Amino acid sequence: MYNFVSGPLVWIAFVVFVGGILYQIVRLVRLAKRDKVVLPYMSLKYGLISLVHWIVPFASKNMRERYEVTIVTFAFHLCLVLLPIFLLAHVVMFSFAWGAKWATVSESTALLLTIVVILAAVFFLARRLMMPEVRFVTFASDYLLLAIAAAPFVTGFMANRQWFDYDTMVIIHMISGAVMLMAIPFTRLSHMLFFPFTRAYMGSEFGAVRHAKDW
Repeated sequence: MYNFVSGPLVWIAFVVFVGGILYQIVRLVRLAKRDKVVLPYMSLKYGLISLVHWIVPFASKNMRERYEVTIVTFAFHLCLVLLPIFLLAHVVMFSFAWGAKWATVSESTALLLTIVVILAAVFFLARRLMMPEVRFVTFASDYLLLAIAAAPFVTGFMANRQWFDYDTMVIIHMISGAVMLMAIPFTRLSHMLFFPFTRAYMGSEFGAVRHAKDW
């Protein structure tokens, strides 16, 4: 089982991930070309202004009004992206498979980033369960996506701490990572890839058409 999840399954996950991204890009470009207002109203100026405002913590009014959500959201996304890329074990696997190497974070830093992701996931879950205005717009798929995003970090933490059977936890960790990678292009997790484009369009519509801010 380990040989499969550390070999063929990794390749399958990457093929689905890259293929899914290319498919979504082609699909979105075709949709944009058929729409008479999307591409003509795209503005580099207002798109960049909007993008900068929404990637800088507390730059927008909405972020300042919900400071706790802003802090947790930025910490969650930052750790979610950085940890898989710069984790020593992952870099070693990439180096073994493709010969590529890059800088890694220390084990203590990796542990801290993992804990941040897990605590942030608990925060988002509690928020969806306890706040009526959030629970009202929450569907079963939202809980599933949160579980998919958190599972690689929870299982990685459990394997690192050697909770339960180590080999089993490593296998589950690899499977959950592959599932998350394959889910990104075809679920709302794709916002981590297409956020710049959607934000640029929103900024262009508000700034160039409505002559108003979108933050």
